[in-house]
Amino acid sequence: MAPPLPESALARLALMAVPFIVWFAWRAWARHTGREMGATPWPWLFAAGAALAGLSLIAAAVLHPDNRRETYVPAQAAPDGSVHEGYFAPHPASPKTPPR
Repeated sequence: MAPPLPESALARLALMAVPFIVWFAWRAWARHTGREMGATPWPWLFAAGAALAGLSLIAAAVLHPDNRRETYVPAQAAPDGSVHEGYFAPHPASPKTPPR
């Protein structure tokens, strides 16, 4: 099952923050060793963060389990008032046609 939206959004925000964290950590280390630093490359940091978040969305779509060959069975209310969650069930085996 997919993670809830807040967890998914926080994961994407964390990926967006990675280039900024790396840049500022590297800048702090460079200043500590006496190097002069130029201006912060804000557009490049935003582009790198967006690329990481985009790649994570693509990976989620590609690696997500496939349920196209299954049938969705919707949630049902039992006579005692309990609710059984919906689920995916495999298609019944279809008879194979003989090859021509």
